[in-house]
Amino acid sequence: QVQLVESGGGLVQPGGSLRLSCAASGFTFSSYDMSWYRQAPGKERELVARINNYGATNYADSVKGRFTISRDNTQNTVNLQMNSLEFEDTAVYLCFANGPAPWRRTYWGQGTQVTVSS
Repeated sequence: QVQLVESGGGLVQPGGSLRLSCAASGFTFSSYDMSWYRQAPGKERELVARINNYGATNYADSVKGRFTISRDNTQNTVNLQMNSLEFEDTAVYLCFANGPAPWRRTYWGQGTQVTVSS
């Protein structure tokens, strides 16, 4: 059974930090590209950061220099370190797994709420 379980969300003041984690099970984690998406109320889901199975990363322009994605293939986890949080970062953050060809299976987590508020 495939599971992606996010944790680490919460309420934080502007300028603060949070570290999100996604624990994966039920598939060959090391072969999958892993991403964090977010969805704010009334907005479309957007890609925040991606790390491929080789460890290469890319980020949305809005989070470059503030967020860092990392993975641990021994623990089957992907993390998102979020610094200098802004009001606009408030959203549900979701973990996403994208598998290799030819099947390219995909999986979503349930999400964790991040609220930036003073």
